Amino acid sequence: MLLHPAATESMLKYIPVGADYLFQPKKEDFMAAKVVDFFNKMPRLGTLSTASREGKVDVAYFGSARMLDEKTIFMGCGKNRTFANLQENPNAVFAIMEPGNSPPEWKGVRIYLKMIECQTSGKKLQDLKKILTEKVSKVTADMMHAAITFEVQELRPFADFGQGWEKAVQ
Repeated sequence: MLLHPAATESMLKYIPVGADYLFQPKKEDFMAAKVVDFFNKMPRLGTLSTASREGKVDVAYFGSARMLDEKTIFMGCGKNRTFANLQENPNAVFAIMEPGNSPPEWKGVRIYLKMIECQTSGKKLQDLKKILTEKVSKVTADMMHAAITFEVQELRPFADFGQGWEKAVQ
């Protein structure tokens, strides 16, 4: 089983047989690996910003989202405002930030996304719920209504001083 280096030995025991596709990278590239490593570093929280068809904005935090490769993010979502917004408007922004001594020293990225798949039943959702039950709790797993896959559209630094996203994750 080829897993991204961010998948530690302790995480392996939570991946059900046949569910390793949720964690396999699709492309090896040095800078891509840096952003994938930064995104998947734990512990961390990120925020997902969405908007309804009418432009009403929502932001919510997510700890379980995983970047599978430089172009793909996978996560679970409850039946909530985020889910409703994504049904109307598939575009979103995921932000992760680590404070530094001054704003130019902060690390972080804004990842512009487009939802490409949303499963409210099926293997991906079942596998996700199994992982969450084993790793977090059954209560958390039961809150998951959908398994969502996003395609990365653009990467930008969290604090943009013209340095590019590559320096924002080093």
